[in-house]
Amino acid sequence: MKYQFGLAGGDGIAVTPDKNYLALSRPGEIDYGFLVEANRNKQERLQLPELNSGFDTVYWYRGSEITTLAADENGCFVSSKEAERIPCTFVTDVQSAGNYQVTVTLYTKDLVEEAYVFLGRRHLAYVGKIEADREWTRTFITNICPIIPRNHEKAMEDTTLDVTIIGKGLHLKSVEVVPIESKTIYIAGDSTVTDQSADYPYYPYHSYSGWGQMLSYYVGNQAAISNHSHSGLTTESFRSEGHYSILINQIQQGDYCLIQFGHNDQKLPHLMAEGGYKDNMKQYIKEIHEKGAFPILVTPLARNSWRGNDGTYNDLLEEYADVCKELAEEYGITLIDLHKESKKLVIELGKEQVKKYFFPSDYTHSNDYGAFLFAGYVFKELVQKTSFEMNEQVEENVFQPPNVFPEIVPPKEFKEMEDPNTERLFEHVERPEDLLTRVEAFEFVITAMHFFPTNVYNDAFDDVIGHEVYAGTVECAYQNGLIPDSMIDDKKIFPAKKISGSEFLEIVATGYQSRKGTLHLNDFMKKVRDKQTITRRTAAKLCSQLHI
Repeated sequence: MKYQFGLAGGDGIAVTPDKNYLALSRPGEIDYGFLVEANRNKQERLQLPELNSGFDTVYWYRGSEITTLAADENGCFVSSKEAERIPCTFVTDVQSAGNYQVTVTLYTKDLVEEAYVFLGRRHLAYVGKIEADREWTRTFITNICPIIPRNHEKAMEDTTLDVTIIGKGLHLKSVEVVPIESKTIYIAGDSTVTDQSADYPYYPYHSYSGWGQMLSYYVGNQAAISNHSHSGLTTESFRSEGHYSILINQIQQGDYCLIQFGHNDQKLPHLMAEGGYKDNMKQYIKEIHEKGAFPILVTPLARNSWRGNDGTYNDLLEEYADVCKELAEEYGITLIDLHKESKKLVIELGKEQVKKYFFPSDYTHSNDYGAFLFAGYVFKELVQKTSFEMNEQVEENVFQPPNVFPEIVPPKEFKEMEDPNTERLFEHVERPEDLLTRVEAFEFVITAMHFFPTNVYNDAFDDVIGHEVYAGTVECAYQNGLIPDSMIDDKKIFPAKKISGSEFLEIVATGYQSRKGTLHLNDFMKKVRDKQTITRRTAAKLCSQLHI
């Protein structure tokens, strides 16, 4: 299937900038079009990062339409303000899961110093320069596969292929999609590996990223990447939550499976390195071998963690890295010592300088620059220890953090607007007579204040492990200062504890202060404040009166 964009016509299906993807096709039919704010906001599936391009507007543009597409004889392009940072995403249905060869042709009148091409869930296919006044064509391979989205319990079919380009003046000229038989690299892991979504306008420094979604740049056409890592997973929950069953049912003889866990296992006594962690890893190795595929152990990515008393590096994952080494030797399989390489980087640069490779105020999760660097480490090891070859199109230093990072703040003309749909957000609350817990209170306030949910958890509290579905809610509440000190006791927040009316009002007032200013309590809110416990219905009614 070939698509031709713009006004010049050509030998493919003509696509104009007003053709939006609708996801309304019946079985056997193919729909296609662009993904912009208007159609994303109307379709639930398009709001799940795991089932679309992995990009969504930064919170201060949430609900707005900032993507304007235009066309000329050279293709379709973004004509919006900040066009160099707003993605142009084309979506087409595919007939079935599998690997697809995607040929992308771009054009630009002027030199683009940093152009991006992403496929699927923000898998990096290309980053680099695109010269002026010429067509640029590259062919990539991508994988389409079922996935269990975050906060869902069952697998959902991924029925689309997404092509995203970013770069001022960059024109999408044509896209050709063809099913292909090829090797696949499957990935099992946690938030440091997973496909993280990103805000736009796009700033790589301010985007969470797992190294798994950057590996595609290095691998090129030698294999497709199928990343089944998720935030908060352990060697145990990867299996129990159903992610592993998708992987093991899809993987075939000759494929590869990269396995990296440890960040969340270490928080659970029964998953210590020489205990449940080791046993679970052994089982994965055996079962992947039985499928005729190649298990590859990746030691866990090092944290930017240091001791407060003497300023030396605090290696929190060494035992898990050692177990991976033992198992690789025992089973005669490939080991990629990412822990060693990333730890070396952290120590050489030091706590402050290495932050340019991590998400702001985060000591565990990399930004896009860091994920790109760490994926490079992984690929070098693949080349040295497996049949993969160095991709001649790879430029290791093409994607480097700038010396000075821009401050990411709302534009001056941005004003907090009252959302006429706030009341509708809480119109049909589930389990209305249940008493509200602390973690549910955070979820209500995050929704009411339109805080952007996060897909990671940074180990802030000892009683929130990371694989719980609410870990991202806790992290979002923590990052936005919603958790009062009075609720924290010895690094615990007791997420399932029933919350009092006064505690809930304190969380609400804190969130409201960051959005609109001082919260003036009405009579209903004053009554809520005096209650020892409150129902979910009461909390929903209060939130519906905030009009953020």
